[in-house]
Formats: sequence, C-alpha cells, structure tokens
Amino acid sequence: MPTDCIPFRETHYFSDFICDYLDETPELKGFYHRFPKLENFKAQLEEKQGTITPQSRNVLVESLEQQYKNVRASEATIENISLLNSETTFTITTGHQLNLFTGPLYFLYKIISTINLSKELKAAYPKYNFVPVYWMASEDHDFEEINYFNFKGKKIQWNSEQTGAVGHFNTEGLEAVYNVIASEFGPGKHAEQLKTWFKEAYLNHDNLADATRYLANALFSDQGLVIIDADDKALKRLFIPQMKKELLDQTAFKEVAETNKKLEDLNLTIQVNPREINLFYIKDGLRERIVEQDGEFSVLESDFKWTQPELLQHLEAYPERFSPNVIMRPLYQEVILPNLCYIGGGGEMIYWLQLKANFEAQNVTFPILLLRNSALIKSEKQAEKLERLQISNRDLFLDRHSFINKKVRKISNIDIDFSEQVKHLEEQFKALYDLAKQTDQSFVGAVKSQEVKQIKGLQHLEKRLLKAQKRKLADQIERCTALQEALFPGQSLQERNTNFSELYLEYGDQLIPQLTKALKPLQGEFLILNL
Repeated sequence: MPTDCIPFRETHYFSDFICDYLDETPELKGFYHRFPKLENFKAQLEEKQGTITPQSRNVLVESLEQQYKNVRASEATIENISLLNSETTFTITTGHQLNLFTGPLYFLYKIISTINLSKELKAAYPKYNFVPVYWMASEDHDFEEINYFNFKGKKIQWNSEQTGAVGHFNTEGLEAVYNVIASEFGPGKHAEQLKTWFKEAYLNHDNLADATRYLANALFSDQGLVIIDADDKALKRLFIPQMKKELLDQTAFKEVAETNKKLEDLNLTIQVNPREINLFYIKDGLRERIVEQDGEFSVLESDFKWTQPELLQHLEAYPERFSPNVIMRPLYQEVILPNLCYIGGGGEMIYWLQLKANFEAQNVTFPILLLRNSALIKSEKQAEKLERLQISNRDLFLDRHSFINKKVRKISNIDIDFSEQVKHLEEQFKALYDLAKQTDQSFVGAVKSQEVKQIKGLQHLEKRLLKAQKRKLADQIERCTALQEALFPGQSLQERNTNFSELYLEYGDQLIPQLTKALKPLQGEFLILNL
C-alpha cells in the first residue's frame, strides 16, 4: 500500500484561507482556540471537563440508548455510549448531511479521521477515553444537496416532493432507486453487499435519519463509532438556555457580524452570514426561520405567531420544535457533547472560524478544529499506467491545460520551451537600452516596443509549435488525460465526486481497513494512496 503526501497548498484545490490556517498564520490565531496538535489536547480536555455536568452526560447517554434501541450495535459502540457517563470520557466529532448512500467519498474520510484521532488520543492520554461521534445533520432542509450520489459518471437520484427537515423524510420512492443501483452495481460478491446495505437502509427503515444511521453503523460500528441524531427533545432541552439567549438578545448576530468584519479586513471570503435570530421552527414538514418584528415573533411561510412570553413558554414546552441554523448548530453540538475537537472539510473550517466570539459570549468552550483527511486513491493498474507514462503524483493535480502542455513538452522529441530564447533576447535588449540612453533618450520607448514585439513573436511561435505537437501526439495525450479524468472526475477531486461504492466494488471489505490504516488525521497533508 504505497503512499505519498502533498501539502494542501500545492494541490491548488484548497483555499488560501484554509492553507493559512494549516500554516498557523499569526493573523488567524484570534479566530480559533487551540491548534490541532497532540500536545494541545490535554489543556482542551481539562477545560472541557469542567463544563459538562453529570446530569447532561446522563441525558446524552439516555438519548443515545433510546436512538440505538432498534440498531444492531457492536460491543465497542455500546461500550462507548456507556463510557460517556464518565467524567474522563470525551468525544471527537464530525458531522455530515444525510446524503443518499453516503454521497461523496469524503464521508468515509471524515469518519475515519474521527476514529483514528480517538485512537491516537487514547494512546497519548491513556487515563481518558475518547469516543468517535458522527453527528447526523438530520435537521437540514436542503434536499437537493443530498438526494443523489454519483456512480461511474452517472447521477443516481431520489426524487421527492417532501419538505422540511430531511431526517423526517419518509423513504417512499427509494425502491425505484434500488432498482437502478441493482442494475448499475451488477453481479458479484461485493455488488451484492452494496445492494444489501442499500436495501436494508432505505427500504427497511421508515425515515431518512434511521436509514442513514443504519448505513453508517453497518460501515463503522466495529470501530466503536457513535451516531447521534440531535433532533431530539431531551437533547434540545439541554440547549434551552442558549436558545433563549438567542431569541432575546440576538447574541450570535452581534458576535458573528463583528467577527466577519475582522475577517473581511484580512481579505478573507465569508462563508456564512448571521441572521438576527439563528433558529428555525420545525413542525409537520415545515422548517422555516423565526423572525421578530416590533416585539412579535413569527415563523416565515406560516401562521405561527407569539408574544415574547408566549414564545418562551412554547420553547420550554416544545424545545424539539426549535432548530439551530448553521451559525447555532456548532454551539448546540458543544453544549450537549463532552467534545474536544471538530473534524470537517474546508468550507466547514471557514465558518467555524467565524464563531469563536459567539462561543465566548455564551460561555461555551470552543473546540479544536481539524481539517479532515483528504486522499486520492489509485488502483495498481492506474499506478502502473502513470509510471509508464511518466506522470508524477504532482502532475495529476495540474489543471487540464497545464497538464497537457507539460506532457507534450515531456514526450516531444523537440524542445518546445522557448524560455531560454526569451531570456537571451532580454539580455540582448539590455545592451540596446544602454545604447539608446547614451545616444538619444527618446529611443528608449522604441527599444521597449521592439522588445515586447519580438518576445510576443517567440511566445506565439512556441504556442503554434506546441499546438502542432499536440496534434501529432494526440493518441498519447488522450491516454494521459483519460487517466487524469478517471482520478479527477470532472476535473474535481475524486473525494468530492466519487461514491464509495465504486471503490467497494473493486476492494470490498478491505477498503475501509486500508483507509483506516493509511489516514493520519494530524499529519496535515493530502494523501495519495495506491490500493
């Protein structure tokens, strides 16, 4: 299982913002609490330990036991749930939407990063326990973002007219999707396992949250993964003080807006903008924003209205109907979990960095933020072809135009790089500049014009020659680009496009163990893996 690593910045697929965070740029240090280094977790757990009460741990465990009542959980998962009652147990958490059949491949990388970091922390701090947690985004309502997955260039999609929180969606209509994937996956042992997982998850469960829990548990329960659905009345009750503060004081709006100004001063792109009230209302297929005007609270696109006392009374009676948005969800997570670290993708890291001031205002410990592992998986055949074609790992990350040009230059039997000629020409013109200055200063402009003209001429010749060689070497270039396209579908990272099923068909039960062995969450580089 040969591996190679590339710094995230050199892949050119990650924003400068994220790369600056990984480089611990001083300008960003005020936006996070502790950087994800092994030695920093001791102070984090000591701080967090003093903020989680035995009562809240008990509510968490009881809620999880209720959620797992009809789940065939492993002994490792059952033990981890029980351990959460102990003051020496902490969580490492990742979150993800309820994408159909897990969605893009990075779903696996998020969870494996979480599992592996938990193991690494246990080895470093043996007196404590660390539980990997997958937080299901069951309250999201962006169905169009999650209702499909890609398989070998095809979009396999679930169509439904349901609205509201996606975790509540019933699974009607997924039998038609099953028939499609049964045909696409074809015969074979690995294909049959994939079909069984899909059928058991989506055809034998009534709603999308239960289906997703089944699937994630089937893939990772042997590693002790704990799956939490925070769309839960008992858990929401723990969050009432923060929701009340949000409704009355609009704390998040003030704090995050101020942070956004500071980030904009650093020329950084803002990921999310706060609302005056960052809570939704959920009921009977509805998930809409709560707004306040002239002391009256209402829910958009509905007839729900309350005075302030009525709303607070309603919150106490029905906390499960109040749903945090993207600004408040992280706060909710850190209130109900004894969490040390959140593991997420680049976009998630950016909006988390907008939230620290709101955590401080709410007196909630801000977690360590860790960019999830990223990887490119190559088969043995692909690795062999790349070697024969003399394509390096770094070459693969070039944009298509640069990739082709580099390959043409490399395999051509003539030199198509005119940089030396251009350099020689520039040296010659230096002497002409000196001559013009000594004879007549007005000729300097004429010399400059001639220099630009001749350099452009050389560059034009280089482009024409390169174009001619592309035609001549079309077959070889096509093989190279086909290989790059297979590894970077749609000229995007494999992990953002490909579903795990494509790889499972080839590697079967070895896929997740091999990834678990290779991914190192604190390494901080992009992994290239030959399987």
